[in-house]
Amino acid sequence: MSKIKVVALGGVRENGKNMYAVEVDDRIFVCDFGLKYPDNELLGIDIVIPDLTYLEENADRIEGIFLSHGHADAVGALPYFLAEHPVPVFGSELTVALAKLNMTTPKAKKFKDFHVVTAKSVVEFGKIKVSFFPTTHSIPGALGIVIETPNGAIVYTGDFKFDQSAAPQYQSDLSRLAKIGDRKVLALLSDSANAESPYQNASEREIYKYIEEAFKYHTGRIIVASVASNIERIQQVLNAAAENGRRVVLTGREVERVVKTAIRLNDLVLPSDDILATTKELKGLEDHEVVILETGRMGEPLKSLQRMATNKHRLVHIHEGDLVFITTSISHAMETMAAKTRDMIYRAGGEVKAVSDDLHASGHANKADLQLMVNLLRPRFVIPVQGEYRLLAAHAEIAHETGIPEDHILIPNIGDILSYEKGKMYNAGHVDAGNTMIDGIGVGDIGNIVLRDRKMLAEDGIFIAVVTIDRKKKRIVSKPKIQSRGFVYAKTAKDLLTEAGTLVAGTVQKNLDNKEFDWSTLKQSVRDDLSRFLFDQTKRRPVILPVIMEVNQNSAKRQ
Repeated sequence: MSKIKVVALGGVRENGKNMYAVEVDDRIFVCDFGLKYPDNELLGIDIVIPDLTYLEENADRIEGIFLSHGHADAVGALPYFLAEHPVPVFGSELTVALAKLNMTTPKAKKFKDFHVVTAKSVVEFGKIKVSFFPTTHSIPGALGIVIETPNGAIVYTGDFKFDQSAAPQYQSDLSRLAKIGDRKVLALLSDSANAESPYQNASEREIYKYIEEAFKYHTGRIIVASVASNIERIQQVLNAAAENGRRVVLTGREVERVVKTAIRLNDLVLPSDDILATTKELKGLEDHEVVILETGRMGEPLKSLQRMATNKHRLVHIHEGDLVFITTSISHAMETMAAKTRDMIYRAGGEVKAVSDDLHASGHANKADLQLMVNLLRPRFVIPVQGEYRLLAAHAEIAHETGIPEDHILIPNIGDILSYEKGKMYNAGHVDAGNTMIDGIGVGDIGNIVLRDRKMLAEDGIFIAVVTIDRKKKRIVSKPKIQSRGFVYAKTAKDLLTEAGTLVAGTVQKNLDNKEFDWSTLKQSVRDDLSRFLFDQTKRRPVILPVIMEVNQNSAKRQ
């Protein structure tokens, strides 16, 4: 009997950042290596990746990283690990190609140990075998992962849904799933991102008809908002544009790179040779000839749409007669921003249409799909992953309805170690896990204190007090100078700033008169006294920055 552990390093009780380590004896098999885009509270943060400490400390035990598909939530964190720890990476042809696009740093570019696998591949690591099965998702080459151990298989679905009318390169293999279920499946790590939905997902054929109809009856420009790596949606947009005599303009480098990669691998087919127009050609096209595909920076099209509506976008300004067609599903966290974006578009003269307004469109499994997956695989234990807690809990209830006992369904927290021993799976402890924030080229150098300061600066501004002292003579050389940014408007708050200057002078002089003078005590006293005074006067707490300079007047005179 082998010792088996499952460690969720990301992707549970949150959206994105999928990363799951399966340990069999002393070997580690990592499923997915993703990132997530920051919430609004993470001011200035570009992306968030899992805390990689555990994997870095055990890099010599990692047999491989196995990727389920090519979206950023599955491959985006790779360059932050592979640059220092070159372990083998396995994925489908398109998944590997998209993963390589992310390897942008000099060290990461040197990594070459990628291995292309298919649904028929079996990778052997002694007694452990890793095999794959095709799944239906919004991108070709999506694969589920099967880690076959002496105690039974650990199955990770990745992102999936069931669509009986899917195109060949997107089809799930139900017979393969049934065969895996005929063998012993110890644990199923299954996608929970759409677990709350009781509705049947619209088929991609229905979605294409909806898009084509919208293109057919609109006479102005059409601006499509999508996710750059949603290859299936991009294919539908290209086909609908060609069907209605329109040309498609790609507005960003990210979508251009993805489209070129998918075309090279025949995962995206151009319906005509001239379907793609350059941004230079855009000005020469009539409105009824244009489709603009906007994916936004780092997969965020809503912010780009806002820039278009306020004439701040570098290429496109929304005007009367434009149709903004949102083909991406809006998460609950983004609903307020989506409503604001719609309002801005209408103010600019455009109109808005969204696939989600009329169809239940998702690349993730709904309740019926999740139950079908459980019934096909018949696992002994179910571990809901990929989603916020309410989604994991909904998935747990769904699994229980299929007959899985409640004590065989485990909802992990990030860092939890789920250990299988003597026929039972239980929470056996915790490893260091959480978020590593990426800001520019800085990796993990932004912590809670910096974020707190950024939030305070954004909400209440900064208050700077500059004082020059002569410590030997125990006197203030020049009156305190007060500067404020983002706190109060100086011209209308002269009395407040004058009182604050008087308070600072008194606090500094008090510290100079003290026999035990200390610089840190002086600065902290200024902060404390100013903080109390400003809160009493304004009920706000700005970031207070005291700047104390020292001069020696006798020395200055001699010089």
